[in-house]
Amino acid sequence: MKINEIYQGDFFNLIKEIDNSSIDLIVCDGPYGVTEKKWDKVKNIQEFNLEIIKILSQKLQNGGALYLFGKPDCIDFIDYKPYLTLNSKIVWYQPSRLAQGRNSYTNNYDIIAYFTKGKAKTFNLNEIRVPQLVELTHRKRCENVPSVVNGKFGKTKFNERGKNPGDVWGDIKQLTYKSKELLSREYLHTIQKPKKLIERIVKASSNEGDLVLDPFCGTGTTLVVCQELKRDYIGFEINPELVEVCKKRLSEIKLEQEGMLYSTSRHVGFTEKEIISQNLGEIVYSKHK
Repeated sequence: MKINEIYQGDFFNLIKEIDNSSIDLIVCDGPYGVTEKKWDKVKNIQEFNLEIIKILSQKLQNGGALYLFGKPDCIDFIDYKPYLTLNSKIVWYQPSRLAQGRNSYTNNYDIIAYFTKGKAKTFNLNEIRVPQLVELTHRKRCENVPSVVNGKFGKTKFNERGKNPGDVWGDIKQLTYKSKELLSREYLHTIQKPKKLIERIVKASSNEGDLVLDPFCGTGTTLVVCQELKRDYIGFEINPELVEVCKKRLSEIKLEQEGMLYSTSRHVGFTEKEIISQNLGEIVYSKHK
């Protein structure tokens, strides 16, 4: 199976063509089992996800990662331990959801189950740090408390680049009808995820040149992110219309990258002042053309 391609077809058929122990990262945003949409209907979401975990564990390299999206109960009461190690159940907090509950509390989060095949071989913390919420003066004062200095975490220091995002992600908002990146209203809430969300996952658990698999790629956000971040990818999607959406997005990204490459190459050997002068000259010319 060629890399940097999207394949149209059913996951359970296409996955057989992937070599075992060949994938570095899998981003799996498949059925949730909560809507009446045809693609989301599964008899038992826990059993479905266990089967997914069994199959995908074979395709991961040792130390590779699987991020599995779902509702809070999506991996409850299933024994995934023989296949993968669950490191975190990340809470993707979405406070902007409508409070539709009348007799109970509204569900305001999805989970992203972060699995690895054994010990993680890649976790690029510096690529995904988020701003510190504690004031620097307070943090440094706390670091000098004797119980901290002499304790288990005595070597932990304030990092100017930010902190670990933790396992509750409330800083990345879900897409809304007003989101510029939303491709269509029909993809809202069910299919299209924010680029920032996928970027965090791809940056954290892969490196440039690594191979990423998205077995339910929908509108292709994972593939687009991989293209931008110089990761190789393979995508599966059963809906032929969505396959065309993915191809269109990828083509647009490639054209943008080729345009940037051309713009950079034509300025090689020039000083910054000369480049600015060239660009201004082109603008003036185009106005008077």
